[in-house]
Amino acid sequence: MHNNNPFKTGYNFKELVKYNSRLVEYVNLNEFNKETIDFNSNEAIYELNRSLLLANFSLSKYYLPKGYLIPGVPGRLNYLLHLKGFIHKKFNYSNEQQLRGLDVGSGANAIYCILGAQHFNWIMVGSEFDLTAIEVSKKNILSTKNLDKKINIRRQLNKSFLLKNIIMENDYFDFTVCNPPFHSSKEEAAKNALLKANNLKKSENKKAITPNFSGQANELWCNGGEQLFIKRLIKESILFKEQVKVFSSLVSKSNSLIIIKQQLKKVNARFYILPMNQGNKKSRLIFWWF
Repeated sequence: MHNNNPFKTGYNFKELVKYNSRLVEYVNLNEFNKETIDFNSNEAIYELNRSLLLANFSLSKYYLPKGYLIPGVPGRLNYLLHLKGFIHKKFNYSNEQQLRGLDVGSGANAIYCILGAQHFNWIMVGSEFDLTAIEVSKKNILSTKNLDKKINIRRQLNKSFLLKNIIMENDYFDFTVCNPPFHSSKEEAAKNALLKANNLKKSENKKAITPNFSGQANELWCNGGEQLFIKRLIKESILFKEQVKVFSSLVSKSNSLIIIKQQLKKVNARFYILPMNQGNKKSRLIFWWF
C-alpha cells in the first residue's frame, strides 16, 4: 500500500463507530484478539467503508442502495495516490497544483470523485450511464456542503461511447481514472466470488455466495471483460489526446496486459504499468499518454 495511505496500518474501529454506530454490530475479535470484521459479509464491508468516508473524508452522509458496488476506500485511495505521484514526477507538476480529473464510469458510489475532491482538493467529473446510479451519487454529493462545487456527474447517453459525449469541446483534464468491469459474464463473476470466499475460508454454503462488494451487472461484467473495455477506452482516448494529459485504468488480471499493451503500441501511445498490492490482492495500474 502507498506510504501516504492513512489506512496502511489498519483501522481504528473505536474511532470509526463514533461516526457510524451501525458498524459496531459487525466488529469482532480475530484469533489474535484484534478487532476486525467479516470481510465475506456485504453488510459489514458496506458499513466499514461508509464509516471510513464519514470519519476521514468529511462527508455528512453516505448511503448506497442494496446491490450496488461497495467501494473499497483504501484501495481506491491507493489508486489516486499512485496516480498523483506519477503525474507529479512525469510531468513536473507542483504539489500545490489543483488537478482536474475524469472518472470513467463513476457508478452510484462516485468514489474516485469524492476522494479526489475531499482528500486532494481536485476538481472531478464523473461519467455514468445508469440513471439510478447518477441520482444516488448526486444525492450523496449534495449531502455534504460545497462538495457539488468540486464534483460534476455527467450522464453518458450512448453505451457505445466511454469518452465521447462526456469530454466537451472546451474541457481539459489532467487525468482520467477507470475501474472497469473485470469479468466477461455473470458466471465468471460468480466463479470469482466463490474463489474469494474460499480464500477467506468462508464457504459453508457455496450456492449462496455473492460478491462481497456487491455490484450491478454493468459494474462487474461486460462483453469481453476488462480486456475489451480497456481496449475501447484506448481507442477513444486518441480522439482526446489534446484534452487529457494522462489516461489510466485499473487492471485486475495480469493476462489482460497482453491485449492492452498490443493496443497501446498500435496507437503509438507511451505507457507505464505499476504493480499495486493490497494484502493478498494483486492488481496493477496502467497509465498512457500521447
